[in-house]
Amino acid sequence: MARYHGPVCRLCRRVGEKLLLKGERCATPRCSMEKRPTPPGQRPSRPRKMSDYALRLREKQKAKYSYGMLERQFYRFFTKADRSTGPTGDNMKQLLERRLDATAYRLGFAESRNQARQFVQHGHVTVNGRKVDIPSFLVKPGDVITWREKCMKKEPYKLALERMESVIVPSWLSLDKAKVSGRVLTLPVPSESAAKFDGKMIVEYYHR
Repeated sequence: MARYHGPVCRLCRRVGEKLLLKGERCATPRCSMEKRPTPPGQRPSRPRKMSDYALRLREKQKAKYSYGMLERQFYRFFTKADRSTGPTGDNMKQLLERRLDATAYRLGFAESRNQARQFVQHGHVTVNGRKVDIPSFLVKPGDVITWREKCMKKEPYKLALERMESVIVPSWLSLDKAKVSGRVLTLPVPSESAAKFDGKMIVEYYHR
């Protein structure tokens, strides 16, 4: 699956807020949003009021950038959410949080979703004892996510152990810090989504 390979700090500047795409660096003065909070590219001579379309597009872009997805894959997730029962916006947040890379990030396996995606693709993560190298794999209640045994001697695992001391997991997950292992208790709670975007505006964007 293709994905964006350009400078991620540019994406934060484009939507006008921090998307935490570089993990801990985003909380330091080195963050590009601290140095240059203006959008990339040539700035207009005077500020322009954003149209309703532009506001809805920005919310969609925030969700896409946060989870590292391109338009085609993101639209598939939206279509699946739209066909499910319940509010489409909440269904969308639930599906995005169920991605294996997003779940590994919430468990503290990595300091950013981009890093979690890389760990999954490299085969560092297992689900119910089986290696899964597909970042978009959807976890379900009862699944146990942990590190692959042969990867526990590598540096990313050691860093994850240190990160366990301060990680706070959402209510729909449980974490065994000693074993660096997590379990999915229930389906994700939309209000606890780590990425902040307006799901209703995304629905309005696609239904325009």
